[in-house]
Amino acid sequence: MKKDFISILDISREELANLLAHARKLKEERRVGIHTPVLAHKTLGMIFEKSSTRTRISFETGMFELGGHALFLNPKDMQLGRGEAIRDTARVMSRFVSAIMIRANRHEEVLELAAHADIPVINGLSDREHPCQILADIMTIEERLYRTEGVKVAWIGDGNNVCTSLILSTILTGMEVVVASPSEFAPNEEIVAEAIRMGAQVRIVTDPREAADGADVVMTDTWISMGQEDEIDRRRKIFMPYQVNTELMACAKPGAIVMHCLPAHRNWEITDDVIDSKASAVWDQAENRLHAQKALLVRLLA
Repeated sequence: MKKDFISILDISREELANLLAHARKLKEERRVGIHTPVLAHKTLGMIFEKSSTRTRISFETGMFELGGHALFLNPKDMQLGRGEAIRDTARVMSRFVSAIMIRANRHEEVLELAAHADIPVINGLSDREHPCQILADIMTIEERLYRTEGVKVAWIGDGNNVCTSLILSTILTGMEVVVASPSEFAPNEEIVAEAIRMGAQVRIVTDPREAADGADVVMTDTWISMGQEDEIDRRRKIFMPYQVNTELMACAKPGAIVMHCLPAHRNWEITDDVIDSKASAVWDQAENRLHAQKALLVRLLA
């Protein structure tokens, strides 16, 4: 039976631990120049409905370092862009490549692709979840704090797809997440309720200082996701009280780290002095996309 990675909950707690242990091993091997071609003759088809820096580079580099090959596929250059059904694309690609990674506008597209593909499908981002990002985030927290159990994470800002994956991940990690968002931009209530029913440790508040109080990790993301550019002025006005700055970081625990999955709009959701501070784990977080996804690719394809 084929394996997909559509949600962070597509793996168990044990599988997450094993995957991240392998990611750390791959990271160390890369540091000393060891590259084992475990995915030789494997091809990853990468469909990008949205632009990307970290997702494209990390998957493409990862496949190369594992001995495989990655294909960048723009829907505008495919028959998808001319109305071919997703199910037909899934069936055709299953005959050509070893796995599909899709960065999609709608989560339903990822689900449909996976339902009709005979090969693994990876969610590289959808409007519901961003599970690959959360793998890297958990890896980074473990590197910096040496644990996840009992770690308090303050999510400040938009209750978006990354926030959703973070909330769901607490079922596997034992972390506590407190989300501070304007009411209009809070995480989906149904998803939060279902996550809590499954054991997630999550609270939703509107005061960023309440969320950051005693936090081990302060995490944020852009206020303007792709496709929301026409809302820039309105969103900036609403979210400015949710800026991660030195005053907010002072509410967190001494030694707390700050994370941002990037791209960052500097001095909007996070200030220069915070993202460039010693507390910043942002660049390790970005790098760990590569190592976590390499481990994921090996799990799905080796």
